[in-house]
Amino acid sequence: MLFSYVVARDYGFAPNPFFGVCTLATCKPKIRGNASIGDWVIGTGSSKNDRQGYLVYAMRVTEIMTFNKYWTDERFQSKKPNLRGSKKQAYGDNIYFREDNSGQWHQRDSHHSYPHGIPNLGNLENDTQTDRVLLSTDYAYWGGSGPMIPHNFRDHDGVDICCPRQGHKSQCLEDLANDFVTWFRSLAVSGYLGAPLDW
Repeated sequence: MLFSYVVARDYGFAPNPFFGVCTLATCKPKIRGNASIGDWVIGTGSSKNDRQGYLVYAMRVTEIMTFNKYWTDERFQSKKPNLRGSKKQAYGDNIYFREDNSGQWHQRDSHHSYPHGIPNLGNLENDTQTDRVLLSTDYAYWGGSGPMIPHNFRDHDGVDICCPRQGHKSQCLEDLANDFVTWFRSLAVSGYLGAPLDW
């Protein structure tokens, strides 16, 4: 399966491509709720930035975990936001955990909270409606400098691999997904390759 959506706001937060792992821990609850290990998620640029049809990132899901697991896992402590640190520290996406006893969600002071750490309940409710974080060690993130997706993926027997607007689309066409992965592999790139467009 391949999921595609428009990255309307590219701050390195959703997705978060830093520290050797690309994570989708906020926004896109439907993708996070339906993706399986081995599926692909691609984000493309927005028309408002004149980047429609350009790749922002592509990731193959290699691990999935709950917010609490993500919060406590030693591998991802560097993804907890530090608003006084560098930009990649400030836009950390490891921001949610839930109390065992009450089940109450907590939101760390972050890009998705209000100033001074006041929780943004709208973001909290949207993000936590799916208690899943997608992770990938098999990814490429270009931010605002990604390549244009070839035209044959924009009109593949009448199917456009790019999502044209807000929301997402999933592709069950195995040949389309396989051809896209073949093209992506031909680029011979991986990891963090360029800064977020909105920095």
